[in-house]
Amino acid sequence: MVVGGGAAGFFGAIAAAEANPRASVTILEKSRHVLAKVRISGGGRCNTTHACFDARDLAQRYPRGGRALIGPFTRFGPRETIEWFRLRGVNLKTEADGRMFPVTDSSQSIIDCLMDSAKNAGIAIRLQTGVETIECRSGGGFLLHLTDGSRLESDRILWAAGGCRAERHPLVPLGHKLIPPVPSLFTFHIDSPWLSALPGVSVENVQVSIPGTPIQQRGPLLITHVGVSGPAILRLSAWGARELYNLDYRFTLRIAWLPDDKPAAILDDLQGRRESHGGQSILRSRWNPLPARLWEQLVLQSGIAPETKWARLAKPEALKLVSLLKATELPVSGKSMNKEEFVTCGGIPLPEIDFKTMQSRVVEGLHLAGEALDIDGITGGFNFQAAWTTAWAAGRAMAG
Repeated sequence: MVVGGGAAGFFGAIAAAEANPRASVTILEKSRHVLAKVRISGGGRCNTTHACFDARDLAQRYPRGGRALIGPFTRFGPRETIEWFRLRGVNLKTEADGRMFPVTDSSQSIIDCLMDSAKNAGIAIRLQTGVETIECRSGGGFLLHLTDGSRLESDRILWAAGGCRAERHPLVPLGHKLIPPVPSLFTFHIDSPWLSALPGVSVENVQVSIPGTPIQQRGPLLITHVGVSGPAILRLSAWGARELYNLDYRFTLRIAWLPDDKPAAILDDLQGRRESHGGQSILRSRWNPLPARLWEQLVLQSGIAPETKWARLAKPEALKLVSLLKATELPVSGKSMNKEEFVTCGGIPLPEIDFKTMQSRVVEGLHLAGEALDIDGITGGFNFQAAWTTAWAAGRAMAG
């Protein structure tokens, strides 16, 4: 019995059914469609995993759960994921940043693979069927009360669903705790006219941080029509998910556009241009590696008049420009999901799980995987890898 028709649910069901062909395996999905998140992930291409093959290094990509995953990653990590899909006719390719996608560049390839594997393993799928409550039977096993009014008996359960509130979560009455799920991997809304004039502008390497907290990240940043996005922002949102939720997504974002340059060195370069480029317009100059449009806006925000030449650059204005290049502060007023993807942090606390078998330490015969757990990774295929890994371990253990 598997609850949740997502990536982890299917993978765990297949692992169990293939390891024990005599087992009767059923997937329960409360919606009308299975694998919906797989379909939209990676812009419709499905970022299936990441080419990071050292378990400890891989674990560093998880704001929550990384340490617990080290052992499971040594048994079923990206190499095993690549081989699992290859044996079922889906080859993966590696992009420059390490993300791995099916060579077809279509999430449908992953969906078809999972659906075909489930069908070949004899797995039953029940749609629009959720779980209201679960009873532990005195002689072992479970009795599930379903949302369609029916009941179902099962010797073992793999719970691979997420997003429930504590007061409605069927595992809470059984003795499990629940860390309330909150969003992770989201973009920031910023109400700033000058920034709003730069949609589509990207910077390859910035440092972003939140003053008053230790939260900071580096990487590419993308300016959107409502704020900022890109890998640096998504990583920041993942590592700071709980703190940003507590701030109601209203805080100050600090951006270092030139993170590797010392303020004194930038000031020297600015002053040097007074002699080497004295007759040129500051606004129309280039300052690598910044895009020209961003440079223009930063110059204007520093108080430098549009017609000012380098020879006329006053030191107070130069100091203001240096300050903006090293620490532009912007007011964040909200968030948006990363495209159509929705990742949360929160779920069943990890100390309540045996990570060798993914079995509950609270309820015998109950296993957990994927979104059900308080595990989440940064963008780049890491959340799918955690789903494959935990579901494989759970499914194999259930089949034993």
